[in-house]
Amino acid sequence: LLLLCRAEEAAVVVSGLRNTDVFVGESATFTCKLSHPGVKNVQWWLDGTLLHNNLVTEISEQDGRIHTLTLNDVACHDSGTVTFRAGSIISSAKLLVKGISL
Repeated sequence: LLLLCRAEEAAVVVSGLRNTDVFVGESATFTCKLSHPGVKNVQWWLDGTLLHNNLVTEISEQDGRIHTLTLNDVACHDSGTVTFRAGSIISSAKLLVKGISL
């Protein structure tokens, strides 16, 4: 009975997003690891725009704790702040897309 009454601990970020630099046309991957699974309302944002899972934007989850965003075939205009949100949990990092100098 005590186990059923124990207050649910809030998940926390174990490993947050890291700043990432890539070249035009490459992929950029961001990973956020949480202390335990079951966090609801997971969202990924790029400069205030909500991202959705598609061919260019791959959003995945592993074991309910490891959340990954991969941006494929990035362009210079994709540079900005990537934000992971899950309830009150927030982790952000910068994405810098560099042009290729000839």
